[in-house]
Amino acid sequence: MAKFSKSDNCKNCLDCNMRIPMLSTLSRPELIELNENRFEVKFKAGETIFKQGTSATHLLILTTGLAKLYVEGVQDKQLIIRIIKPWEIIGQASLYFDNRHHYSIAALDNTTACFIEISAFKKAIQTNPLFAEEFIKNCTQKGIFSFEKMVSLSQKQMHGRIADGLIYLSGKVYEDLNFDLHLSRQDVADLTGMSKDSAIRILKEFHNEGIIELDGRKLKILNYGQLERISETG
Repeated sequence: MAKFSKSDNCKNCLDCNMRIPMLSTLSRPELIELNENRFEVKFKAGETIFKQGTSATHLLILTTGLAKLYVEGVQDKQLIIRIIKPWEIIGQASLYFDNRHHYSIAALDNTTACFIEISAFKKAIQTNPLFAEEFIKNCTQKGIFSFEKMVSLSQKQMHGRIADGLIYLSGKVYEDLNFDLHLSRQDVADLTGMSKDSAIRILKEFHNEGIIELDGRKLKILNYGQLERISETG
């Protein structure tokens, strides 16, 4: 069960000012006001942080751990849009629309998350033009990422989608060619828009061809150039 707490990673919003570029545009009084309208929660691996369709009352910032952001489709199928890392602000999509979550978020490992009241965040946008501009930039970047993902899922064959998924994980999530994968095989399938059996088969092919080395959840990319070629050819 999720637990309310305060941790050394999330003492106050003045600390986040040094970690999140968007918050660096806020004045000390504005950061103090945000700090007065937030709380922190601990989640265990697998626990739901946001549930698709529920009311959106807070924005989210992970302070430790990883989480998956995914859309729930028909017949309990999921499509993972991206992996969330610490110090990324999540929840902007609901801010000026219908105040509902249009995706779910679940912890991939033991995670702490800071929840900021939407009303306090909106006030900062309305009164601080620099903060509003950074907010727009952030939303734009996420929109561009979604466009690129749609191209991968709709125009590439399964091998190209797995290659894209591995490039994304190594470059954007773990920032290393050698990492312990927090995603299950089903998660890898949901990230790349295919069945679990297909994802396992292609990962095994990449392993046998010497493109990657896969041992349980330990993954090492041995031939990054070949992954890029597979991604480019689709």
